[in-house]
Amino acid sequence: MTGRPGRRVVVTAALGVPFLATGCSTSTTGGDDAPQGPAPERIAYGPHEAQYAELTRPTGASRGVVVVLHGGFWLAEYDVSLARPLAADLVRRGWTALAVEYRRVGDGGGVPATLDDVSAALDLLAGRGLADGPVVTLGHSAGGQLAVWAAARQRLERWRDAQVVPTHVVSQAGVLDLRTAADEDLGGGAVPGFLGGTPQERPEAYAWADPVALAPVEAPVWCVHGPDDGTVPIAQSQAYVRAALAAGGAATLIEVPGDHLDQVDTGSDAWARTVAVLDGL
Repeated sequence: MTGRPGRRVVVTAALGVPFLATGCSTSTTGGDDAPQGPAPERIAYGPHEAQYAELTRPTGASRGVVVVLHGGFWLAEYDVSLARPLAADLVRRGWTALAVEYRRVGDGGGVPATLDDVSAALDLLAGRGLADGPVVTLGHSAGGQLAVWAAARQRLERWRDAQVVPTHVVSQAGVLDLRTAADEDLGGGAVPGFLGGTPQERPEAYAWADPVALAPVEAPVWCVHGPDDGTVPIAQSQAYVRAALAAGGAATLIEVPGDHLDQVDTGSDAWARTVAVLDGL
């Protein structure tokens, strides 16, 4: 895979297929002289080694908090390093960023453990006086599912005591229609792997986790997606927006140029469109 001139695009692989095929991220890196922002604070929210988040505050007043949820089809091969470039860029733009690590499939994750982790990480904001202003959940690919789910979780019995509910949601090429994603074998079986089976085998897991089934949420949702995305088709976002609007919710589809990985390249036009959504809050 070739990056744009002047950028080094890092592509990893898992399960014998290129990283592009598993729905995750590129990262862009500067040289040794690239400016360094504020250092993140690592905060554990549980005993497992993956139960932590990295909180970074901007210099000066904060515009609010963006909770960055990385993708990777919920697989243990992919970690919070995918969220760090986005978090750093957001901090430079005046946001407080919380980059969340969570248990993934192959390392203690899946439903409900991964969902428990996202809920607990989000609730970290309450104890630090960061939940009074805007709280945006922003997630790419599988992280998009988690970002939307976080805004619905307080309606579910297991998470009814959630303390921090997002005020806004941005899904970047999100996996938002899990039943269809399972039927279409997105990620090579990643969806049944995350949910512990097919919709027929684990209907309760799909009822807990599927954003389409949980639509609408109280927060407005922006689904940023590219028509040319060959990893997570734009139909995933289209299905969510239709379901949310039909149920009386607020949801917007924003089409962007580029492929799946452009969404998390901080130098791309696709990322600029996501930043524009945040600027308009």
